[in-house]
Amino acid sequence: MPDLSALPPAPTLLVTVLAFLLGSLVSGVLYSRARGADIRDRDLPGGSGTWRQFGRGAGILVSAGDILKGVVAALLARALVPQGGEPLAALVTGAVVAGHCYPVFFGFRGGGGIAPLLGALLVFTPGVLLALLLTAAVVIPTYKATLQPRLKLNAVPFATAVAVPVGLLVGALTGGFWPLLAGGAVMAVRAAHLLRGGA
Repeated sequence: MPDLSALPPAPTLLVTVLAFLLGSLVSGVLYSRARGADIRDRDLPGGSGTWRQFGRGAGILVSAGDILKGVVAALLARALVPQGGEPLAALVTGAVVAGHCYPVFFGFRGGGGIAPLLGALLVFTPGVLLALLLTAAVVIPTYKATLQPRLKLNAVPFATAVAVPVGLLVGALTGGFWPLLAGGAVMAVRAAHLLRGGA
């Protein structure tokens, strides 16, 4: 576990709460409501669900918004608690992903958490993010061409299941293990919730 004892309590609590609130601004819900609907009635409110329901441009816009809130949360943390290091990065990454998955503004019914995780990692640990993206870039087309017709599982969850262990290994070797683990753990809880039929 990262050592949280050296972090200043008040600023650490502030940036963690701010990260959760930023995460709770789920772009797909905001976009769909602006279009007179709630995407959660038909799909998950992330970029891929928005793409399916509203088209490519909307999906890209929503993905960018959700990545951006991870970036903003991480930049705020660095600005307000510059000495926080990896322990603070883990707290803030977990909080922004948790906000996206369980948004306080939208009845705790959110998305899967990939985009805000990517945004936070971009600031806190870009090497780990690069490892994740490179792994996914190899796994997704390979999986689609070989296993997907038999498994009938979407390529993104499959690629995530492969890429996260690779990212954790890179993080353990180079730094950035704990932020990825924190965000990944929240995503795993959300995935289990969805698989059990949760909204």
